[in-house]
Amino acid sequence: MRCERRILRYHSLKRGRVRQTWNKYNMYNLLRLRNSISSMGTFFQQKWAAKAATRAYHGEHIKEKQWERMFSRRLLSAVNMDPAYMAKYDGSEQAAGRGSGRDVKPGKWSKAQVARNTGNAEALTPYMQMTFAPQERRLDIAVYRALFASSARQARQFVVHGAVKVNGKKMQHPGYLLNPGDLFQVDPEKVMIATGRKKSSKSESLSTPKQPAAEEEAETAEEATEAAEQSVEELGPEQLQAQHLEGLKLLHQHAKKIIEANKEKLSGGHKKEIRELSQKIKEAMNRARKAGSDVQETGDDMQNLATLMSHLELTPTERKEFQKQQEQQASEAPAAETTSASPSAPTPLSPSPDYPQLKTRTPVPKTSTKFDKIESQILKRLLEEEKINPYDPSKPYATPWRPRPYMSAFAFIPRYLEVNPKICAAVYLRHPVARPGKSEIPTPFGTQISQLAFNWYLRRR
Repeated sequence: MRCERRILRYHSLKRGRVRQTWNKYNMYNLLRLRNSISSMGTFFQQKWAAKAATRAYHGEHIKEKQWERMFSRRLLSAVNMDPAYMAKYDGSEQAAGRGSGRDVKPGKWSKAQVARNTGNAEALTPYMQMTFAPQERRLDIAVYRALFASSARQARQFVVHGAVKVNGKKMQHPGYLLNPGDLFQVDPEKVMIATGRKKSSKSESLSTPKQPAAEEEAETAEEATEAAEQSVEELGPEQLQAQHLEGLKLLHQHAKKIIEANKEKLSGGHKKEIRELSQKIKEAMNRARKAGSDVQETGDDMQNLATLMSHLELTPTERKEFQKQQEQQASEAPAAETTSASPSAPTPLSPSPDYPQLKTRTPVPKTSTKFDKIESQILKRLLEEEKINPYDPSKPYATPWRPRPYMSAFAFIPRYLEVNPKICAAVYLRHPVARPGKSEIPTPFGTQISQLAFNWYLRRR
């Protein structure tokens, strides 16, 4: 009888195992983690539970026998020495009071009479947190610690597929042990895929419109120029109403695009303003659909909503400058009205690079438009962002590149690595050590669990 293999739920919420990944379910399990082992069981059961919990995080893709061969009872540590203290004393002061002939007992000395090495912290050195220090030398674990992969398993895959080099040579063994001074480098494209946001068909279709062919572009450009040259008198009220309704639909779609493409960047208040604006657009669309509605009122609604939409797309600093510019224009308007006898024609909205072209009631002028200060700043900012982080639909990850969700909670680099993210390379400086008050091994478990796990492997030596 054939026995089927049991399916492993890697991010099980029921068991709550913490893994070396950036997964959102792993973050939830990390939040629920209890840093203590129940003392109700025997000492053997406590050690077994600690070993099972720690091995689920530290090298769960490594076989147990292989890890047992790597385990070492020698725990590296370092003591911070104060140079001024070492220059003044020779070490004999540490034994003062032990047969030195002093009458005062050491317990009654004042702090001023006791020479202390200020380089050391008062906290204890967490030696037991160094239990899994030998694993940090592995190439796949080092790639994960350097933030070049989103999980230890993915880092192992990069090594096996030949995307990692050690000292300039391709290394396809994930269990290769790094030595101090070794430089390892990962293919930048692999790093962008691992740490970047994934492509989704819905978001891509909303954020990036389809690019038509060259002939279709020419035809649409000709149609746009013909529509712009067409005067308002030539269009009937029904045609104008349909045109305004189409513009309102484009505004509504654009509001959805902004929220979908900038979910993390927009603040709560900004999202609320865009939602209120989309509600106003819906109300204006309902008014435009009613029979016998005023064409002039519908056109004014579309123009006002388009102005609000362009205002919402500005950054906070650009908003302030825009408000200042509006106040200046408002102060200059009364003077202009007194000097000019004839009323000025309404000026059309200046098109922004991120905003769809709408057919308004006022024809677009053929002359070249001059950008004001705010528009030039927006254009300069967009060009700089496009130059640094361009849009490329051929890439296997979402562009412009953005970090993947839930990455910030796991984005830290240990002290024994020197990472250069620009070239996706890192140097293994030295072996990790324990210092007074802290350990250089990243682990979510407390000292008690690490001590029980160390005792479990210690009994087999």
